Amino acid sequence: MQRVKDFLYSSADLKRVVADTLAGDILEAANRIKARLQKGGKLILMGNGGSAGDSQHIAAELIGRFKKERRAIPAIALTVDTSALTALGNDYGFATIFERQLEALAQKNDAVMGISTSGNSENVARALKKANAIGAETIGLLGNDGGKIREVANLSIVIPSRDTARIQEVHITIGHIICELIEEDL
Repeated sequence: MQRVKDFLYSSADLKRVVADTLAGDILEAANRIKARLQKGGKLILMGNGGSAGDSQHIAAELIGRFKKERRAIPAIALTVDTSALTALGNDYGFATIFERQLEALAQKNDAVMGISTSGNSENVARALKKANAIGAETIGLLGNDGGKIREVANLSIVIPSRDTARIQEVHITIGHIICELIEEDL
């Protein structure tokens, strides 16, 4: 039983650190996304593995509802189209799977969030560079030291941990906070 408690305490301790050090950045991310949505843009999300799941989860909360009934908020995860992912991976290489989709789908009024626990996912970094070139707002939801994506995104939220599971727990909490702030204000 103590092992279970230790896991929960570890997660809670990291969330306390994030609350004390990154609350302003989280609010800023929500405000930047809201500003793009108010201009008619959408939120585009991407990540690999668990971060792919988080991308889909956040998009679903905005399209459906988070806590209250309201109009659908435009959001899309680039991780859901298996035909595009496998074709792009096969024809161009895995590093391009998000970049090519952004080239086709992103516009300057959009916000693009790349989620990476390492901060070094090549396909996410390339996609955020493409989004920057398009003029979209870019946000990195990262872990470790932020990796190379820290310098690519307009705003990087870096969870100060090297424990992938704990980083992912904080990432989805931040996703929920952003969803709630957007839902309350739009």
